Amino acid sequence: MMLAAPGDGANSWALSAPRPAAERPAHDAVKPKRNSSLESPIMLLTGHQSAICTLKFNPSGSAIASGSHDKEIFLWRTQGDCNNFLVLRGHKNAVLEVQWTADGGQLVSASADKTLRAWDAETGKQIKKMTEHAFVVNACSAARRGPPLVASGSDDGTSKVWDLRQRGAVQNLGTEHQIAAVSFSDASDKVYTGGVDDVVKVWDLRRVEVVDRLHGHSDMITGMQLSADGSYLLTNAMDCTLRIWDMRPYAPENRCVKIFSGHQHNFEKNLLRCGWSPDGSKVTAGSADRMVYVWDTTSRRILYKLPGHTGSVNETAFHPAEPVIGSCGSDKNIYLGEI
Repeated sequence: MMLAAPGDGANSWALSAPRPAAERPAHDAVKPKRNSSLESPIMLLTGHQSAICTLKFNPSGSAIASGSHDKEIFLWRTQGDCNNFLVLRGHKNAVLEVQWTADGGQLVSASADKTLRAWDAETGKQIKKMTEHAFVVNACSAARRGPPLVASGSDDGTSKVWDLRQRGAVQNLGTEHQIAAVSFSDASDKVYTGGVDDVVKVWDLRRVEVVDRLHGHSDMITGMQLSADGSYLLTNAMDCTLRIWDMRPYAPENRCVKIFSGHQHNFEKNLLRCGWSPDGSKVTAGSADRMVYVWDTTSRRILYKLPGHTGSVNETAFHPAEPVIGSCGSDKNIYLGEI
C-alpha cells in the first residue's frame, strides 16, 4: 500500500494495488520513507456493528477508544496489526462521545441512554454510572488538571460537572438550549458549551454563571476541542465552518481569530467533531462528504482531503506523538493513516 499522489489541490491517501515486478520502473524498488510506527501507511480497523460516532487516542498514543451506535466501546492498539483488545459493554443506546482522563487510566463515555459512564482502561470494568440527565447525553470532557472532574452536555439543556470520587453531579449549568459540545478550560476553572443556539458559552465554575458568549456560528455547534497549550478553542458547526477562538484572559472582545471551510454537514445532522494537532499547526474535522479534512492553521488552507470512508466521517483525531491521523465513520470503519 502506498500513499497516492496529491490531487484536487490537496493531498490524498488511497489504497494502491501492487504492480507485477516486470512493470515496475527501477525507482519502485525504493520504498517510500515511512514516518510513523504504523505497520502500514494505512490501517483499516473493523469490528463495530454499526456507525461509529467517536474515536480518541489515549494520552500516550498507544491505544484508541471508539464508540458506536452498536452501544459498545472498543479499545484498539495503535501498534502491530491494531487489534481490538477490549470491549466495554453497559450502555443501552448509542455511544456519542468518549474521552480519556489526563493520566490515561480511565475512560469516560456519553450516551443516548441518558448516562455518562467511567471505565477502567486496563480492565474494561465500569467504575461509575452517572444518571442525572433527563435526555440524550451528547458530549463529555475530562479536566486536564486538578481533581478528576468530568463535564457533560445534554439535550436536556444542561451541562453538569461530576467529580469521579463523589456520587452525583457537583455542579449544574443550566440553559434553555440543547448542548451538543462541551470542553473544560486548561485550568479546569471554566466549562465551554455549544449547541443548538449557535453560541459558545463560557461558564465560570466558581460563580456558576455564564461570563462570556462567543457569537459567530450560524448553525448548531457539534464539536469543540481546546488546543494543547490551552489558549485556543476549536469549534465545528452545521454552518460548515470550523472556528478558532482566542480564550486567553485578555484577548480582544471578538475572540474568533480563524475560520476554516470546505467540509460538509448534511441532512443526517450528525454530531461531527473536530481536533487539533499536538503542536497546534493543523486542525481536522470529519465531513458528510466522506472525506477527512486537515487544514493548516496559519494559512487556513486545506492540506489534506483524504478519501477512503464510504459514509459520513464523524470524528477525526491526531496521534499525540506521531504524524498519524485516525478517523471513524458511519460506514462502521476506522482508518489510521500517515500524513
